[in-house]
Amino acid sequence: MSRCISVSKRLVAFSCCTYDGGRKEKIEMENARERSWRGKFHRPGRVINPEANRRDGKCPLTPLEVGMMLRGMGFDNTTFLYVASGKIYNAAKYMAPLGQMFPLLQTKDTLALSEELAKFEGYSSRLAALDYTICVQSEVFVTTQGGNFPHFLMGHRRYLLGGNAKTIKPDKRKLVLSFDDPNIRWSRFKHHMLEILHHSDIRGIAFRKPNDSIYTFPMPDCMCQQDGI
Repeated sequence: MSRCISVSKRLVAFSCCTYDGGRKEKIEMENARERSWRGKFHRPGRVINPEANRRDGKCPLTPLEVGMMLRGMGFDNTTFLYVASGKIYNAAKYMAPLGQMFPLLQTKDTLALSEELAKFEGYSSRLAALDYTICVQSEVFVTTQGGNFPHFLMGHRRYLLGGNAKTIKPDKRKLVLSFDDPNIRWSRFKHHMLEILHHSDIRGIAFRKPNDSIYTFPMPDCMCQQDGI
C-alpha cells in the first residue's frame, strides 16, 4: 500500500487549520503565513475559521489520523505501507504514531542508500518522481489531499489497470465527525471507517464527468475499446 501525505509546513499554514501544537504552533503558522502571503488571510473576506475549515474537510490529515483511519479500515500492523511525501511539518512528532501502528512503514529514505539518493537531493521534482514510481505500482493507493501528484497518479493507475485500480479517497467531512467525537468507542469508529471504505470500493470504474481532468479520469477518452465490448 502507498500513501501520499501532504502535511508540509507551508500547506498547514495555507490551510489555516490548527492542530495540537498550542500557542507555539499558532505563532509559528501566523509567521509562516505572513512571510509567504503578506497579510492575505487578514483581509476582509479572507479571514478563515479553522474549526469551520476542518468541518468542511479542508484540513490536511495528520499522519496519526491517517494511521487511525487505515487501522479502522482493517489494515493491520503487518501491512507494508510506503509513505510518499516531501518534508513533513513536525515530522518527529507526527510520524512516530504512524510508525508504531505500521512498523513495516517505508519511505524513499529508508529504501534507498544515502549515496543513491544523493543525485536527487536538491531537486524536488526528481524526489517526487521516485515516490510516484513506487506509488503507481502499489496494490492500494491512499490519498486524502488534492494536488497534481495524487490526481495524476490516480489517473495513471486507472489507465494502467483498465479503471480497476484500488484507490482510497475518503470524504474528510465524514472522517472528522469520527475523529472529533470524544465519546466514540473503537468499535463504532471502526464501523464508520469500514463504511467509508465500502463506499470507496463500490464506486467501481470511474468515468470522467464533463468538467473533470482527463489526467485524473482517463476513461473512456484514453482507453482502447476491444471488439465486441
